[in-house]
Amino acid sequence: MVDDPIVEQEPDKEETAFIREVGEKESRKLKAQGKVMRTVWSGLGMMGLVGWSVAVPTLLGAALGIWMDKHYPGVHSWTLTLLIVGLTIGCLNAWHWVARENREIHRDQENPKVGRNPDE
Repeated sequence: MVDDPIVEQEPDKEETAFIREVGEKESRKLKAQGKVMRTVWSGLGMMGLVGWSVAVPTLLGAALGIWMDKHYPGVHSWTLTLLIVGLTIGCLNAWHWVARENREIHRDQENPKVGRNPDE
């Protein structure tokens, strides 16, 4: 019996696409497994950051408004005006942080780092 050498055939386009898709999914899963704890704590931290970024300007605006109402009374309430201004600034600040985090998430999804951690 004559042993024929194994002839390597080039994979067709469907096999290549399948292999690439499996590789991308594997790298995403490996990346996700490495970031599980960071993601949970990052999410909790982001909730705290968003909450404080709204609460602090709102409270500062209210406090400044109360002070201005005592020292510079007028027809309109400084407290209410500065409370709304503080709330608006806080919401814009929170929107900025959430939009930034969203951009980072989408950038990571679009450009996954292929390969494993070099420390392994």
